[in-house]
Amino acid sequence: MKTTHDSRGPHAARGIALVTSLLLLLIITLLALSMFRSFGIQGRIAGNTREKQRALLAAEAAQQYAEFWLSSGLGSTTSDTVCSTTANNLLNANLGQGQICSNALISVTAVPWTYDNVAGGQQVGVQYNPGLALTIEAAGAAVGSYAQIPVFYIADLGASATDAGSEVYQIDAVGYGGNANTVAVVESTYEVGSGVTCKTCTGSSY
Repeated sequence: MKTTHDSRGPHAARGIALVTSLLLLLIITLLALSMFRSFGIQGRIAGNTREKQRALLAAEAAQQYAEFWLSSGLGSTTSDTVCSTTANNLLNANLGQGQICSNALISVTAVPWTYDNVAGGQQVGVQYNPGLALTIEAAGAAVGSYAQIPVFYIADLGASATDAGSEVYQIDAVGYGGNANTVAVVESTYEVGSGVTCKTCTGSSY
């Protein structure tokens, strides 16, 4: 008499349960890895956004001080100078220094700004420490959580075409976040005369 055995016994059931468990474990592991990777990316995005905002606020602080410096009359006794050919260290607004240039910057986005627009060349502009826990140094380096001291540059655009007796200035300011790759540049056109008017105020960051 011939007998047959059913291969779908308890051993087969346990084998299927083991395979199913391993597949579920693999899926859960992949989901967990994906979640952790997503958290890491979101953290970096948030950090970059924060540094970009810090750089922008630093640049705006320098820009606003430059506008104050012009409108308060501190710049009325400062003669224009050709800043593209003058080689001197960065000035320090916190020590009462200032500068009005008769020429605009060669490139606003090529930072740090230099007289000849050459990387590593003599820097140009006026440093302003808005109280960001920075230590001002001649080369523009900073000790603290910011890569460099904010700098502004004032260029005299000439007499106003609409208000006799008024002078128009272009103010550029650059601020940094925690590293030199996080930079914000803002620019305004400022008129000083019988009244002080910000004709066109724009800002950009990168």
